[in-house]
Amino acid sequence: MPRPIARVLALLEILQGGGTRTVAELARRLDVDERTVRRYVEHLLDLDVPVRSVRGRYGGYRLEPGYRMPPLMLTGEEALAVVLGLVAGRRAGLITTSVAAAESAAAKVRRVLPAAVAQRLDALLAVTDFTAPARPAHTAEAEVLLTVAEAARDRRPVELGYVAGHGRASERVVHPYGVVAHSGRWYLTGFDSASDEIRTFRIDRITTVGATTGTFAAPPGFDPARHVLTAIAEAPHRHEVSVRIRSTPGDIRRTLPPAVASLTEIGEGWVRACIRAERLDWIPPLLAALDSPFVIERPDALRDRVRELAARLAEHAAARPGN
Repeated sequence: MPRPIARVLALLEILQGGGTRTVAELARRLDVDERTVRRYVEHLLDLDVPVRSVRGRYGGYRLEPGYRMPPLMLTGEEALAVVLGLVAGRRAGLITTSVAAAESAAAKVRRVLPAAVAQRLDALLAVTDFTAPARPAHTAEAEVLLTVAEAARDRRPVELGYVAGHGRASERVVHPYGVVAHSGRWYLTGFDSASDEIRTFRIDRITTVGATTGTFAAPPGFDPARHVLTAIAEAPHRHEVSVRIRSTPGDIRRTLPPAVASLTEIGEGWVRACIRAERLDWIPPLLAALDSPFVIERPDALRDRVRELAARLAEHAAARPGN
């Protein structure tokens, strides 16, 4: 944004704080001279922003009483992108500005949204758990995301059209307990009428959604984020990996988070890590990163992958400068 335009908007933001602001104060806060402040005021007047000039010893500029900025003309999807970008980035540790700055920016955008859009975003933020993303987020249909979030907040069942990973389409009624943003995807977790159990659904695979009548109660103490991470870790895959590691669960979790492995303490300082994976090539580097003794219980193919990694590392370690 060109600096003069940015400062004109900054001037408007100051004036919206209320009261009369002297030219000297405005010049100091905008880091410009007083003549430039008057020019910026003219820009606001050209935009039909009602800035009043107050004469006298304590004069300056103020906005007409009752003036409010008009609502931002954002679609639900645009508003979702702006507010979630700020809030999710802060909660996942991706925004390096202060917490107050991120919260303030999100609040300013939310304040000027149309009321209906703002209320739906409030519902989404109220029921969503954000985990640290590992890659850029996939796009979820904004209307679907906002609808299931409202239903989770209000504890109302929803009818879903859903396409599973193997391609089979189905319809079901779900009691939504919460929404989770994890590793670039959005998930809905709740009680599923089709399986009569708590299930996790990828929101980008929901084809239709509609609220139904009635209400429900979520299980006491239910943790949507923990359930989703556990479901991801325990989902069926091509390889069932089991490794015994001599370490503590806390140390192992630094390398193998809940979405990657389930852990079971088996005594005498050993922990069994169970991993479900489509490919094995990414597991040996993690085992090496643990820097702890381990025993591969299954599959045998993983032993071959570990030997291959060890051979490559030994070759690299033996290389001399200039080779």
